[in-house]
Amino acid sequence: MSIFRLSFWITLLVAAGAAANGQDELDTKLVPKSSAERSVLEVIKSPDLSVVHLWAPWCSNCQAELKNGGWLKMVKDNPRVKFYFVSVWNDGGNGKSMLSKFQIADQPNVTILADPGPRRGDNKIKQFAGMQLSWIPTTWVYKGGDLRYALNYGEVRFDVLQQFLEDSKSEWSHKGEPKLPE
Repeated sequence: MSIFRLSFWITLLVAAGAAANGQDELDTKLVPKSSAERSVLEVIKSPDLSVVHLWAPWCSNCQAELKNGGWLKMVKDNPRVKFYFVSVWNDGGNGKSMLSKFQIADQPNVTILADPGPRRGDNKIKQFAGMQLSWIPTTWVYKGGDLRYALNYGEVRFDVLQQFLEDSKSEWSHKGEPKLPE
């Protein structure tokens, strides 16, 4: 094989590999979003506070949050906040029976959704609503389409979440405040 042919094939292989890696990001933009994800993307635009909680009924950390009563208290103590419990990595199951067991499912400010994706393997979702998803439970606080807080790696401390909700009620504006000297 001539040097020309060899260099041609090497160049072709390198280009194909680079194109395949670059394709991943493009693929995530082309894959249709689940109805749960579309719903969340729409509701977080609300000027009101929204809490998006990604969880699964089989997850021991998620179960611990339910068992201690923190979610029920949080939902009841914040009737003006909309809570979206989105079951992920649960083969399309929404976990409503478990949420019902802990009296969360029928609260007026709770919506239960399910991502249809698989629980295991390379095909499980790694993003939701444009945010990386690598662990559950994951909890996000939104106001007016803006992400105010993201708790991405484990169980929520409900006193901290309550403080985040209180802080998120503000407009976060520093207009009129004096600037620090440089």
